[in-house]
Amino acid sequence: MTASITPVPLNETERLNALKRYNILDTLPDQVFDDATALVSYICGVPIAYISFIDENRQWFKSKVGFDISEIPREITFSRYTIMDSKIVEIPDTLLSERFKDDPNVTGGHKIRFYVGMPITTPDGYVIGVLCAVDHEPRELNENQRNALTIVARHVINTLELGNKNNELSQQKNIADRAVAAKENFLANMSHEIRTPLNAVIGFTELLAATSLDKQQLDFVKDVKIAGENLLLIVNDILDLSKIESGSLTLEQRPFELKKVLKHVYDLLKVKVRDGVDFNLYLDAELPEIISGDPGRLNQILVNLAGNALKFTMEGEVTISVKKTAETDDSYQIRFLVKDTGIGISQKHLNTIFGRFTQAEQSTTRKFGGTGLGLSIVKQLVQLHDSNIHVKSLEGSGSEFYFTVSYKKAVLETDHPETKMVNNLGRLNILLCEDNYLNQKLAQNVIEGFGFKIDIAENGNQGIELLSRNEYDLVLMDLQMPIRDGYQTTQYIRREMKKSIPIIAMTAHSMAGEQNRCLDAGMNGYIPKPFKQYELLETIKSVLKKRI
Repeated sequence: MTASITPVPLNETERLNALKRYNILDTLPDQVFDDATALVSYICGVPIAYISFIDENRQWFKSKVGFDISEIPREITFSRYTIMDSKIVEIPDTLLSERFKDDPNVTGGHKIRFYVGMPITTPDGYVIGVLCAVDHEPRELNENQRNALTIVARHVINTLELGNKNNELSQQKNIADRAVAAKENFLANMSHEIRTPLNAVIGFTELLAATSLDKQQLDFVKDVKIAGENLLLIVNDILDLSKIESGSLTLEQRPFELKKVLKHVYDLLKVKVRDGVDFNLYLDAELPEIISGDPGRLNQILVNLAGNALKFTMEGEVTISVKKTAETDDSYQIRFLVKDTGIGISQKHLNTIFGRFTQAEQSTTRKFGGTGLGLSIVKQLVQLHDSNIHVKSLEGSGSEFYFTVSYKKAVLETDHPETKMVNNLGRLNILLCEDNYLNQKLAQNVIEGFGFKIDIAENGNQGIELLSRNEYDLVLMDLQMPIRDGYQTTQYIRREMKKSIPIIAMTAHSMAGEQNRCLDAGMNGYIPKPFKQYELLETIKSVLKKRI
């Protein structure tokens, strides 16, 4: 038989597709394959061994011992016959083989007298390559050597399969990384878009509270201010990706007036009460006045629960009941219950209502609105209190949500003075880089209220222009601006203008790590929006003090 005849497997197209699946051809040397080849040479006691793969036109050597060529034409290889079968091909003496006795590599060339080829077969049955041992002398393998070659060939295909799996995992990881980056980018933008108007609401409310108001107006302003701050707390919890993903939300521990918090929840929600619905707050006579804990989180839990109850109750009543159930030397056990006579929850949905983005029925969203996040947040916050929330409900007859929390005993300072802003910095000249009109107006009122002078730039380029013409004591830098953002502007000021002027990031970006990123970019301070006036003043003092 002449060397020009090249047999082709019946499944050649599928075999070649299987080979391409591994992306092994023309790859760099790999120690794993080199070790396998060396092992074959040792097991068989031969000077030549190799691992090769066969495509349409060639036999390509991934690893070899005893010769130094990378490929040969398929039509002159011994292995063109080996890939026709899935069994080992062994030729003890090529000169005694009708097929190979006249082959140029037997009569000359490599002078092959012994050949054994073990097909490298994919899990789905395609022979894509050959594991070979070759000698210049006739020989015959024993059963142990043949078994060892089978194991090595299996190791080769397993290595290829593992490489494929790793590549797939890497691709999936890249997809997941891109998804996480997209989610973080979305949350960062959402944080900015929500917190920017919220900064104006809270800031102007703070300014309004400092004007001449009658008692009723002042009460309304205080309620708006507290509601805005509670909204900010919720926004922070939802948008702070690292906290939500890692479960690292933490509870504040400070003395607070329990009845005052409960009364605020009631006052805040009573404006939502429908005609025909009674909204009641029942407080146990033995309820302590002062406890230590996190009033903001408690407010958040009860506003969610009672707000839901009011939303789903068309007639009847909604009741918040709070009772002391136990007391020790240093703590109180307090039970909170929110009960309503609303639409209720079917038994089949009771176990799923605390899931994220879940409501009992799809029609609930259409009829009543909502995101389905409220009860998920409630469950998480209650668990932070080392407790669990429970629910009893009957469809059409209302619901009860209740939980018990242990609070430490505490004493509230009766004459705790309000934070007062004292400007001992003189008349500073400040540059504000901010693109939002309401925030410009708010900052201008606050800064001028401090007794400082302020210039406003709507983007980074305008800020750079003003900074090149005027002398300023400080720059307040928004991060997200058109044309040139806060990071780019800061880098230009530091690198190109060589100015060391203090720069404070005053931004609605409030994602984890943002403060460190600002400092790494060359800024000297950071204050998130919405900001309180005294916090801004203290940050300005702190930054300027570091320069002295």
